[in-house]
Amino acid sequence: MKKNKMKKICLVIVLFFLLSACEKDDFCTQNPITPKLVLRFYDATNRTQPKAVESLYVWASGKDSIVVNQSLDSIAIPLNSIATETIYNLSKGSIVNQITISYTPTQIYVSRSCGFKVNFNDVVFNSNNTWITDINATTTTIDNQNAAHVQIFH
Repeated sequence: MKKNKMKKICLVIVLFFLLSACEKDDFCTQNPITPKLVLRFYDATNRTQPKAVESLYVWASGKDSIVVNQSLDSIAIPLNSIATETIYNLSKGSIVNQITISYTPTQIYVSRSCGFKVNFNDVVFNSNNTWITDINATTTTIDNQNAAHVQIFH
């Protein structure tokens, strides 16, 4: 009888350790992406009217092009999450305009399965204004990419 009782106790202990060692499946359902910077292009004479940029080329300094030979009225471009500044060149035909975006990146823990995402705070835009006549920042924090963060007039 004692031998049987010991077997049951050992079996319970082994089952406890086996079941407690399992991890539940953890899936990231929140889609916590680090947001991209959304630029929207507008007509400089009619500031409420979106205006596509013909033959737009966009590239970060020292990188390859992102958008090649497109006619677009908005684009979403990534910011460098491990730096405090990203410089983009926007070319319209043969004229290049350089935009410097300065910011403070902030890592935010989402969950074990999703990891971290980065938000960008205190965002400031500077431009050498060649073919771009004006830049209007609509926010100083980039924490989603649901709407344009910057209005560019040309």
